[in-house]
Amino acid sequence: MSDRKLRLGAFIMATGHHIAAWRHPGSQIDSGVNIDHYIDVARTAERGLFDQVFVADSPGLRNHGDTEALSRQGRVSYFEPVTLWSALSAVTKHVGFVATASTTYEDPYLLARKFASLDHISKGRAAWNVVTTSADNVYGNFGLDRHPSPEERYERAHEFVDVVKGLWDSYEDDAFIRDADSGVYFDPSKLHALNHVGKHFRVSGPLNIERPPQGHPVIVQAGSSEPGRELAAATAEAIFTAWTSLAEAQSFYRDIKSRMRKYGRRPEELLVLPGISPVVGRTEEEAQAKWAALQRLIHPSVGLSTIAPFWPGEDLSKWNLDEPPPYYPALEVGRNSRQNVVLTLAQRERFTVRQLYEYLAGARGHWVVVGTPQQIADQMQSWFENEAADGFNVMPPVLPESLNDFVDLVIPELQRRGLFRTAYEGTTLRENLGLARPANRFTLERRAAQAAAQAETATA
Repeated sequence: MSDRKLRLGAFIMATGHHIAAWRHPGSQIDSGVNIDHYIDVARTAERGLFDQVFVADSPGLRNHGDTEALSRQGRVSYFEPVTLWSALSAVTKHVGFVATASTTYEDPYLLARKFASLDHISKGRAAWNVVTTSADNVYGNFGLDRHPSPEERYERAHEFVDVVKGLWDSYEDDAFIRDADSGVYFDPSKLHALNHVGKHFRVSGPLNIERPPQGHPVIVQAGSSEPGRELAAATAEAIFTAWTSLAEAQSFYRDIKSRMRKYGRRPEELLVLPGISPVVGRTEEEAQAKWAALQRLIHPSVGLSTIAPFWPGEDLSKWNLDEPPPYYPALEVGRNSRQNVVLTLAQRERFTVRQLYEYLAGARGHWVVVGTPQQIADQMQSWFENEAADGFNVMPPVLPESLNDFVDLVIPELQRRGLFRTAYEGTTLRENLGLARPANRFTLERRAAQAAAQAETATA
């Protein structure tokens, strides 16, 4: 029997992932800037033995063009994630923290220092969700005239990640002696300047903080486009993805694992974590009633705002909500994987406009599962045991209510089946995810040079 276990992350979206969650009595209405709410959520995730908690982030206001829809959403005001996780690390002991940061709009040196600091503060529980930022509403915040093309963004991302990893290796693991008697604080021979010169960056280094406890904070990536898959295969240790059928998830899983060989990596070095938004009821009728109650809270202007990005420039308010969309835009293959998934599904199912936005309202096209703990565990087990997932990014529809439901009802069912841990395995996020601690690149180079010198001496 395999001892392989599910890996679980809690994907936290303020009041919850359902777009109308802030109106639900089970939500914390001011959660975006309520630290007590996040403390409660993080402790609940840790009580459920989750590997990590995660928040998405963008360096700009989402959907700010439609003020009517924006005024009816609960996603306008929210904490910067590294700041938030630093605070929450002080009130938890085991659960890891995944923070989103953009390779398009951040600086490698500052990002490397920020995440190294978070890893030290949390005692080895930090992870960086690498994004290239696709939203066009961001570039004006950074003095730019346009948003970079996908090709530019992903080319920059590969170099950015390599620079950050190099900066995290600025000090070898045993560089800090701190010997008060001899007066030696650290060994300068184990301090290394990066001196990187590339197409997008010139970074001297070294970093002004010692090597993180995990060596490198865990690298996470989210995206299923062609360049996104290549970035994940080359750099990521976990990938968040969105699929709604076993066959689609299996195809992605096998594809992403097979791409790793050309980068000298093994399949087990990358965990595939599809999103799942569980609506849990003690009976199927209770679960369906919960879901229906949430759907009734969607205001049409908010619903239309969720599908507006798929029809740029179109005035959707003129459309009949109870008829199919009057047309579908042509898809650019490989450009926007989420657009392909959503619009292909909508056409196949012959969704009306209302049905389409209701489908997206739950979790923006991620997999929504409505049912009993046993039914939800059945679905998770099927994907886990049939090469579709190494675990899941759990997306509670309403917070804190839905996360409590999952921890209290679904986690015990997964444990009963032997699919999920009953205690944390280690003290760092890497240990709990089963990921190896990376060796310092400069230590490896020094040891290789020493070995070569010894070999040369032996043959002289």
